[in-house]
Amino acid sequence: MKTIETVPYHYLLKQLPKATALVDTNYSLIEASNSWLNIFDLEHFEPKNTHNRSVFDFYDSHKEFSSKTLKECLSKKHKQVIRHKRNEKENERWFESTFAPWFDEKENVLGTIVQIEDITKEIEKELELERIKTLLQAKSEVAKVGSWEYDISTENLTWCKVTKEIHQVSPNFKPKINQGIEFYKQGYSRNKISMLFHKALEDGTPYNERLIIITNKGEEKWVTAGGKAIKKNGKIVKLFGTFQDINDQVLAEIKTKESEQLLTTLIDNLPINVFIKDKESRKILVNKTECEYLGANSKDLIGKTDFDLYDDRVAQISRDEDLEVMRTLKPMIGRETINVRKDGSATNFLTSKIPLLDIKGKAYGLIGMSMDITHIKQKEDQLQDLINVTAIQNKKLINFAHIVSHNLRSHTANFSMLLEFLIKEKEEKEKKRIMKMLSHASDNLLDTLENLNEVVDISTNVNLDKKSLNLNENILKVQQNLAGFLVKNKVEFINSVPNNLSVMSVPAYLESIVLNLVTNAVKYCKPKENPTITLSAQKQEKSVVFSISDNGMGIDLNRYGGKIFGMYKTFHNNKDARGLGLYIIKNQVEAMGGNITVSSEVDKGTTFNVYFNEED
Repeated sequence: MKTIETVPYHYLLKQLPKATALVDTNYSLIEASNSWLNIFDLEHFEPKNTHNRSVFDFYDSHKEFSSKTLKECLSKKHKQVIRHKRNEKENERWFESTFAPWFDEKENVLGTIVQIEDITKEIEKELELERIKTLLQAKSEVAKVGSWEYDISTENLTWCKVTKEIHQVSPNFKPKINQGIEFYKQGYSRNKISMLFHKALEDGTPYNERLIIITNKGEEKWVTAGGKAIKKNGKIVKLFGTFQDINDQVLAEIKTKESEQLLTTLIDNLPINVFIKDKESRKILVNKTECEYLGANSKDLIGKTDFDLYDDRVAQISRDEDLEVMRTLKPMIGRETINVRKDGSATNFLTSKIPLLDIKGKAYGLIGMSMDITHIKQKEDQLQDLINVTAIQNKKLINFAHIVSHNLRSHTANFSMLLEFLIKEKEEKEKKRIMKMLSHASDNLLDTLENLNEVVDISTNVNLDKKSLNLNENILKVQQNLAGFLVKNKVEFINSVPNNLSVMSVPAYLESIVLNLVTNAVKYCKPKENPTITLSAQKQEKSVVFSISDNGMGIDLNRYGGKIFGMYKTFHNNKDARGLGLYIIKNQVEAMGGNITVSSEVDKGTTFNVYFNEED
């Protein structure tokens, strides 16, 4: 077999494709690859010229790389990476030096292995990327186009500088998603963005919509809001969008539309009365609907004024409107008018008049549009009454359904616990006491059913039938209904409600409010502490304030304050929590013209204040 010749390590080191050098503990260069020497323009040097030469000599020409920094890298017993640059004629080259300790077979440090990579192209790419980012930011600021990003996992919303400027908030403002939505103008814009955002979160539907915001300084602005879902492994993880200030553009468009001339080819096909008048209010164009309304053809109407066609008083009002529109150049939009023809027949119209402008911007007439709304006016009052009745009845129906499911469930649970106590109890005296409690619970259940029947009767009326009810009597009734539940949980009541204090309330609503607040106070008590419930009330000018406080776990209002009265919202890991009680209470109180507020601290308890409206 042919003997394999051993190649000296220094010869192998010289051939390494990666620039590599060995430096001893005295910072002297022991050996280096040709590629390493080439970086320092030493490709023609013989080994004897570099051997025992200080490594500091090689780095002198590299800017931003001091001897102190190099010495620290060579002295460390763990890997170090440093970026540095070198000017070569008119070019600038960037390098990345890696320093790693060099050990012998006994793990003694013999020096440092130095490897260098040319990262000039990477640096150029980074600089180009930074340049592009700067350019994009400049374009964003000039075009007033901002961006935003919403991380679903962290629920963090991020706005760029331009987006914050459009909203007129401080540079360090950190928005939350509900705050972002609340910047949109209440009504269509806020409802629309809420729907679009929810849709994007749900199935990734992109959007781009013109909407109105109210800035932090109270200014109204038109913006284009766009959003798109970002998916990872088929799952939506983020939403990214743009935000552009188009207020000037939209205002210019609106102004242009107000002064545009209507095309005559379209006028005749509109299902409303359309006419064009000159400066003297003479008709110079009428559409088919206008002719049909006046019972004449267009030839007979051209050149006529309102004085020729309508009652003199109505004609004078119309002439004054024409002069005002042409004088101010401001359109009259959607004004309700009454036209009385020569035969005395009257018609209700929704009339708009727009100034007709020449090239110099001067009015030489106007365009008018009138829509017959006589039949609408006749039905408007009936329709509004129907809407009011329907809305109130629907709200009552929902409340009634919640009361039935919630209150009867509490009665059933109370009966169940009392029966369980009765079965397990052996002493006759205690059995009699439980039987008495069952009797009270039965009576109260009947009262509840009667009250629910009252709600059914009330639901056929527009106004809620409130009665003057003794507050303490209703509190006592709830205590009796929940007797088994309260005994089991060792509840202590501190009741300072005046005995003669009454509130104006629907009976079923009052019982439901007290019952829900009491059961909530017990459900969310501290695990190792008996619940204490404090009740108080005081009469104010137009209301009675009923307060119920507990010493329970409390609620983090900073986190849940906006959701506390929402349907199916729970804030503790209680298996019995359904998230209905507070929602029901709020709707019942507001249905009676009242209000409810909450104050709470975690681990210190919660206080609910119910404001009963004492006015019918």
